[in-house]
Amino acid sequence: MPTPAEYRARATRRRNRLAYPLGVFGLLLVTFSYYAYQIFFTPNVETKGRPTYVVVRPGQSYKSVMDSIDATGVIVDKLSFRFVAKLMKYDQLVKPGRFELKEGYTNRQQINDLRRGIQAPLKLTFQNIRLRRDLAGKLSQSFAARPQEFDSLLSSNAYAKSLGFEDTTGLLTMFIPNTYELYYTTPPQKVLKRLKDEYEKFWTPARDAKAKAQGLSRTEVSTLASIVEAEQQQHADERPRVAGVYLNRLKRGMKLQADPTVVYANGDFGIRRVLNVHLQKDSPYNTYKYAGLPPGPINLPSIASIDAVLNPEQHNYIYFCAKEDFSGYHAFATNERDHILNARRYQAALTRSGIMK
Repeated sequence: MPTPAEYRARATRRRNRLAYPLGVFGLLLVTFSYYAYQIFFTPNVETKGRPTYVVVRPGQSYKSVMDSIDATGVIVDKLSFRFVAKLMKYDQLVKPGRFELKEGYTNRQQINDLRRGIQAPLKLTFQNIRLRRDLAGKLSQSFAARPQEFDSLLSSNAYAKSLGFEDTTGLLTMFIPNTYELYYTTPPQKVLKRLKDEYEKFWTPARDAKAKAQGLSRTEVSTLASIVEAEQQQHADERPRVAGVYLNRLKRGMKLQADPTVVYANGDFGIRRVLNVHLQKDSPYNTYKYAGLPPGPINLPSIASIDAVLNPEQHNYIYFCAKEDFSGYHAFATNERDHILNARRYQAALTRSGIMK
């Protein structure tokens, strides 16, 4: 029978045998806990102050999304990011949207935004748009919907009337060039409804009163503003004077004879000089052939151009041509004789410069 001393010795040996595996387990537990804390709760997004976004398209695969995020170059530890994404089951919860990869975000925070579909708003602007198809393309570049979805609405007279416009031509005047905050997944009808709401805010009672004083509808104001903008793209301060010329011609029943409308009518926006062959184009947009305003805008005019039409300079000018100093400003005339002299000076300057021989 073992003595008490032998019992104590055996118990000590058992404790020693357990001590090593318990120590190893403890070390592993501490190591794993530290690593788990690191990959979940320490920053892993480093943008260096550069706003960074990733767009997840409808139906895009988890792998493709991960590759897109990797391509931004802002994820410090890509392996841990993908590991946490799997643990958080993001591969089963991919949602479309435009997401910001935020400076200082942890893996957990960033993936949480992605899996919950917490989007960053986009800033929608309109520039250099002339045709409906261009507008549909621009919208589809900003939103998840396809170009056809926007085009089907923009080309529908019934839809235009549902928004209070006579037809699709009037509908285009609804797009006031400004900056609008929307979300990537906003459906086309909601996008256009938002723009209609902004359009109504833009047309204040004061602006409506000024349009009425000019004898113009909202659509006619935007149409004339589009011509003014095309004529004077460089210097907004001259647009009220240009607007005054066209309003004077309208009041006198003269044809507008605006070169930009002829370019639009010909559908060739590469035309640099309007020639006689271009003037023969039979189109309601050819203001050399038809009197009055064309059916609709030839571009999406800026607010500055719209306000130039609503607040035109009061004068008696009915002609203008480019100045011979190539400043981008124009020489104005009240009669054809002076206009011809101005035009000759400009043509002579072109010849001297070698631009036109």
